[in-house]
Amino acid sequence: MVRFFTAGESHGQGLVIIVEGVPASLPIDETYIASQLARRQRGYGRGGRMLIEQDHARIMSGVRHGHTLGSPIGMTIENKDWVNWETSMAVEDVGDTSHDERSKRVTRIRPGHADLPGAMKYGFHDVRDVLERASARETAARVAAGAVAIRLLEEFGIRMHSHVISIGGIKAEIPDTIDWQAVEDSPVR
Repeated sequence: MVRFFTAGESHGQGLVIIVEGVPASLPIDETYIASQLARRQRGYGRGGRMLIEQDHARIMSGVRHGHTLGSPIGMTIENKDWVNWETSMAVEDVGDTSHDERSKRVTRIRPGHADLPGAMKYGFHDVRDVLERASARETAARVAAGAVAIRLLEEFGIRMHSHVISIGGIKAEIPDTIDWQAVEDSPVR
């Protein structure tokens, strides 16, 4: 069974990914994972953070000479924006942070986000402790883990594609053939 774990906060030092259960000898490298991360950053509706972060997953363990070892694969993705958040997101106690605008306590929850249930579950009075983890930034870690899974499926001749077939009661016409390269190249994919 292949499974993955992620750790890290949106404005922390970086994201950590561990993928376990991948068999030995699977060809994979950082370039392949980078191609999947680049797909995440394209398309319509991407936020300004995508301009700051040019994601690169660094393989730390579990791969040698371009092939998996059968042991857990460890990866990290650096957060370049961390330098602007070092005080607010410091691991160590930094003392008085009243001078740092980014360190102010966040008390206004965002509708439709994990802020309220997370704050209630863990008893946080500062919602930042939830929103830093429950962030779109975390999807970069999931894409890196997913890239490993996709690479494994490719070994069995399995390719994955997706598209919207309906929104509400409106259904798209499904053509007999789909030019997947044209879909991939579309700025609104």
